[in-house]
Amino acid sequence: MNAHADTKNVVFPSLAGRVVIITGAGQGIGRVFAKAFGAAGAIAVIAERNAGKGEAVAKEVTQAGGQALAIATDVADPASIEKMVKAADEKFGRIDVLINNAGIFSTLEMRPFDQIPLAEWERVLRVNLTGPFLCARAVLPAMRRAKWGRIVNIASGAVRLGRPNYLHYIASKAALSGISLSMARELGADNITVNAILPGATFTEIERKTVTPEQKAKIISMQCVPRAETPEDLVGTVLFLASDASAFVTGQNINLDGGVTGS
Repeated sequence: MNAHADTKNVVFPSLAGRVVIITGAGQGIGRVFAKAFGAAGAIAVIAERNAGKGEAVAKEVTQAGGQALAIATDVADPASIEKMVKAADEKFGRIDVLINNAGIFSTLEMRPFDQIPLAEWERVLRVNLTGPFLCARAVLPAMRRAKWGRIVNIASGAVRLGRPNYLHYIASKAALSGISLSMARELGADNITVNAILPGATFTEIERKTVTPEQKAKIISMQCVPRAETPEDLVGTVLFLASDASAFVTGQNINLDGGVTGS
């Protein structure tokens, strides 16, 4: 077994019993996060637009001995978010962690920015940027009530590379990186930390037609660690940021790209 693929050996005791909302957790990176939090003793709330996929991941978590709740959620819809947060708070009596993971990327076509349809531009920003803003706003009452909270925003290492032909995606993730610091300054007095991680090209079960084998090899050649990045490579940092171990870490943007970019 690959050591880096084993999430069970990364456990922070302070996560036991914590209620963790993970948006877009029905597949890909979010799915791995949900399973990792379940393995760490937390309760994974899978806020996923595709109800079937969300339920399937919740079943994976519970079958592995963890706790999970799937709630159909559209992060582009404020009413859907409010309903999800209310359901989680009423069921568990607390919301400790928000992982803003939901986003549009794998289905996007690469094209020059002047050829991006306005409707597509607005949809990407609505999901990738407005969604995290709405989710953070919705969980605040529960976190402020407890005087404890962790918000982790999933940005992208592509921002630091200035990757072309995905301008709407880059714009949304750059903004998400920026608001993490501003939000951290607003919420620190409430003992709520806010950080962002910037993953590199992370390969999951989600098909990406725009990445050829040659492009994948080129990406790997840019890294200090010469292998494909997987969602499991993000788990340790995210568990740390969600735990008591990171109580004095806030407003940070953490590169997790195998060394492609510097600080």
